[in-house]
Amino acid sequence: MKITIVNACSDLGVKINGSDKGPLHLKEVQNKVDNVITVIKDDVIKEVEDGNKRRNIKPLNKFNEELYNKIVGVDDFVITIGGDHSVAIGSDLASIKKFNNIGLLWIDAHSDYHNMDSTITGNIHGMPFATISNQNGRELSYFHDGNYYDPKKTVLIGGRDIESPEYINLEKAGVKIFTTEDIKKMGVKKVMEEAYKIACDGTSGVHISYDLDVIDPEIAKGVSVKAKDGITEEEAYEIRDEIIKRSDLLKSLDLVEYNPLFDTDLKTKEIALNILNKIIDAKKDAY
Repeated sequence: MKITIVNACSDLGVKINGSDKGPLHLKEVQNKVDNVITVIKDDVIKEVEDGNKRRNIKPLNKFNEELYNKIVGVDDFVITIGGDHSVAIGSDLASIKKFNNIGLLWIDAHSDYHNMDSTITGNIHGMPFATISNQNGRELSYFHDGNYYDPKKTVLIGGRDIESPEYINLEKAGVKIFTTEDIKKMGVKKVMEEAYKIACDGTSGVHISYDLDVIDPEIAKGVSVKAKDGITEEEAYEIRDEIIKRSDLLKSLDLVEYNPLFDTDLKTKEIALNILNKIIDAKKDAY
């Protein structure tokens, strides 16, 4: 199997700068794959004012449309490296466009399930999970002409910093949530088993969107929006290993929200590379 890495160099979905630089700081892993594509945000002055629920929407939509078209045009196994989590609008919709009927595992401290009405911050990286599940209209996904993810075949893993309106949106949509506390109580293996049952029920496999801020920020400092009391490094690797066990079901992958500006000890980079390297090796060994 050929593998393509897509560098999604955008931080337009969040007020905090730096995650657009994340992909190129993880360049070591790119020597292991067959092809590398880089999509870079336009050089614009980023809107950061409070109260604007459509901050940076024009350049962000342009970026995601380009990202979407690049990924749709590739037949390889695609790993998208972000960038803030709003890049998943382009990458995840491209994946379901290609595979038509797949489930979704969203591994994240945040649910990213706001819509334009419920958002408090106006940060569009708080909307991608809702958007790709067809819960946010087409304003951020106008370029997509395929299926959306069925919310009942999607799972949030590691959620702990979820705002009240998002809980309402998640409940209405029927998304299954495994919190960080669930991971501590049930163990990674059981959580992942249950998650795959849901996401693979009647589908051909899964797309996985792995946000590094699911890890406790005392361990992984290199993210833009920190949420305390996260999973451990060992649990992050256990999740990776459960993904590897089912590599035949993995259709595509995001690894997002690495922000090198905050990674003072380079520990977050180390974790990111360990996740990516092992998954790449597993996909190669499977074929």
